[in-house]
Amino acid sequence: MWCCLLRVLDVRNLAVTVGNRDVVKGASLCVSSGEIVLLFGPNASGKTSLAMAILGHPKYRISGGRIFFYGKDITDLSIEARVRLGLTATFQFVPEVDGITLREIAEAIAERHMVHGDFVEEMIEILKLEELMDRHINVGFSGGERKRVEIFLTSLQLPKFVIFDEPDSGVDPDSISMIGRAIMRMMDYGLKGALIITHTGFLAKHISASRAYVMMDGRIICHGPADAIADHILSYGFKMCEKKFRGDIDVLEGENKRVC
Repeated sequence: MWCCLLRVLDVRNLAVTVGNRDVVKGASLCVSSGEIVLLFGPNASGKTSLAMAILGHPKYRISGGRIFFYGKDITDLSIEARVRLGLTATFQFVPEVDGITLREIAEAIAERHMVHGDFVEEMIEILKLEELMDRHINVGFSGGERKRVEIFLTSLQLPKFVIFDEPDSGVDPDSISMIGRAIMRMMDYGLKGALIITHTGFLAKHISASRAYVMMDGRIICHGPADAIADHILSYGFKMCEKKFRGDIDVLEGENKRVC
């Protein structure tokens, strides 16, 4: 059985409802200190709903289970309180901000969080953002540029833990490589853990992820080594994952779906 020591994030048998719909149905996962974990699943499988519940979005009501962050029960905390503890996220769809340049907002964030200028310049180089720095944020940017900007601005906040919501969705291979390098640099610079939500798995080849979970119909159906899960999904899709990693599903059922 997979076990997490020194857990940063520990989600235990979480159930989430939106309106009258059950969107997460008893999901358990955890991320240890210094670990990158992948959460796979097809569209509408409940991945983003799980992320929103972890973040504390009021639309996503927790109807069962608990969430722990560094051992502290945060299930009933506000989204603002969770952010103050160091929990944050990047999102699939980011807004345009006309009237302020990327350089201006980056300088403000870096000053607020006392980020060393060398790290700022390094992230600009890794993500190839120099030509975008004096443009208004995301105005006229491509999908890949928007994702890279989102990673960049998140890195300057020096979070303890980040949920990356589909950072490899709808972007070109070059951008995926840059995003992977940036995430690994964030880990080197002080990011304590990361949960990366994906349905393509392309990013898995550019990061050092240890484990992966697969979510379908609001449930974690299996888990295993990140490389094995990613390769299997890329080769056969999600339907075969349940059969391939059936042993892990039995562990989940035998432990009330507690993975860690």
